[in-house]
Amino acid sequence: MDRPTAFAVPASVELELTGKCRLSCGHCYNESGPAASHGTMTPDDWRTVISECAELGVTTVQLIGGEPTAFPGWADLVDHALSVGLDVEVFSNLYHVTDKGWAVLSRPGVRLGTSYYSVNAGEHDRVTNVAGSHAKTRANIVEALKRGIPIRAGIVRCHDGQLEELARQELLALGVHHITLDDARGVGRAGDGQAPTTDALCGNCARGRLAVLPDGTVAPCVIGRWLGSENVKGPGGLRGVLGGQAWAKTAAGIPPKRTPVMGACTPNDSNDCDPSNTPACAPAYGIAPVPVPLGGCLPNDSRS
Repeated sequence: MDRPTAFAVPASVELELTGKCRLSCGHCYNESGPAASHGTMTPDDWRTVISECAELGVTTVQLIGGEPTAFPGWADLVDHALSVGLDVEVFSNLYHVTDKGWAVLSRPGVRLGTSYYSVNAGEHDRVTNVAGSHAKTRANIVEALKRGIPIRAGIVRCHDGQLEELARQELLALGVHHITLDDARGVGRAGDGQAPTTDALCGNCARGRLAVLPDGTVAPCVIGRWLGSENVKGPGGLRGVLGGQAWAKTAAGIPPKRTPVMGACTPNDSNDCDPSNTPACAPAYGIAPVPVPLGGCLPNDSRS
């Protein structure tokens, strides 16, 4: 199938398989937890989306949640993505990994993402609201490294006094070299009941990335979930959504963050989704930068 010309093909697509998770992180953007559901997308629905991603020219899919490994058939979805030529990242809290899970994560073309909040076990567990989660996640980070699985970690600042810098140093000492640092975004539980705004976004949503939510809704990213409207279950599938006017309007409505360069402001094209380290500034030349609002995208990155 020819690649589309009417719209930009995203390089990466986040597939939010489920809201179910053993943890209940206080900053979780989709309010995942043990009582959450898998949504309405079936394994066949997800396989269709994955196939269409490959046909469109997407290069990477990220399986995310909640906890993606809690979704029945997640391993088959990894196999399917690999079979159609896609790279796969599984973003897991690494609280519990089965022997079968390790076998899947060890396959060529698969990499792993996780969240880590503090060098202090009590502080990490305070974020996840599950006692013992720090010990299990840390042990499984070590196990992933021992198995040679490519892994990255996201650290999210959730409260004042958090030992995030020590967490970064610990991860480096363990052998994790791809580490991102961000602030909790005002979405989901972190929003404290307030309606989210585009200030919570990094500015790269819908620019080289998008997300498919557990009900099939297409959103600019998992953080910008409230901006989703059309659904992959519609007659045109993912291609139809991306080629439609509603998606174009949504993408155009997300203001890109801008970074100061030699006193001027230029669009942030780093695609790092890490606004805590990417200051924004006003669009006019020479205006001093202003801080980015609290809230973080990290896509990844730190989901649960």
